[in-house]
Amino acid sequence: MTRIAVLQMTSGIEPDANLRTIEQAAQEAAAQGAAILFTPEMSICLDRDRSRAAKWIGSDGPANVAARLSDCARKLGIDIALGSQAVQSGSGKWANRSMYFSGDAKGRADPVTYDKIHMFDVDLDSGESWRESNAYESGRAVVTVEDTPVGRLGLTICYDLRFPALFGALGERRCDAIAVPAAFTRPTGAAHWHVLLRARAIEASAYVIAAAQVGAHEDGRETYGHSLVIDPWGEVLLDMGGDSPGLAFAEVEPERIASVRRQLPSLANRREIPKWGQP
Repeated sequence: MTRIAVLQMTSGIEPDANLRTIEQAAQEAAAQGAAILFTPEMSICLDRDRSRAAKWIGSDGPANVAARLSDCARKLGIDIALGSQAVQSGSGKWANRSMYFSGDAKGRADPVTYDKIHMFDVDLDSGESWRESNAYESGRAVVTVEDTPVGRLGLTICYDLRFPALFGALGERRCDAIAVPAAFTRPTGAAHWHVLLRARAIEASAYVIAAAQVGAHEDGRETYGHSLVIDPWGEVLLDMGGDSPGLAFAEVEPERIASVRRQLPSLANRREIPKWGQP
């Protein structure tokens, strides 16, 4: 059985303040016996003013964050799954990038990274309009982190949750757990957050660990919160609510994964679906 820590945040527009929050949470999580700390999407800087955010993203700030978190993980002996931060990509746009830092001094030197594949381009009836693709480039690779304290960990980010094919690919890779860091809006969170996360855990027969942003942010947005840990049967083990940030803990049990897969071998029973029009 492995203890994990989940950090629910109300990230603001000042990267250093957000980074200090994560470092303090890592220290507390390590002191309480957690093997991994999970943080939300855009943990380091949540700012819808792209002109203001660009000054930091285009600096050496993101690289310094990575160096500090790598050092923090190794000093404390705890893995850190950074939900994401914005970084420059090769195309001239930005990437919404997850990073997994090992706390093992003898482990991997560089973080494993995943760039968000699905861009949040929507117009909600609430009046909210989002065009993530105007600034961000889509990732092109399915990414897993091997041999973590929770086994094989699949990486996704927020809006990826709505696309079953990605989770199907992670299921085919027999992920033991899948991270879904997020900054869900209140309207979409209230309607879909719990049901989608439970469905993805059931489909993959894996734990789903979803650290989320919560509350009213400096840039004017409001996020849903309710950071969740869900087991492979779809049972909610942790729900941090939608009111405030904080740190909470849950247990991940390998035998639970094996038990569910013995009872409902859906991964083994999966078949390729013919494309439309094929016999």
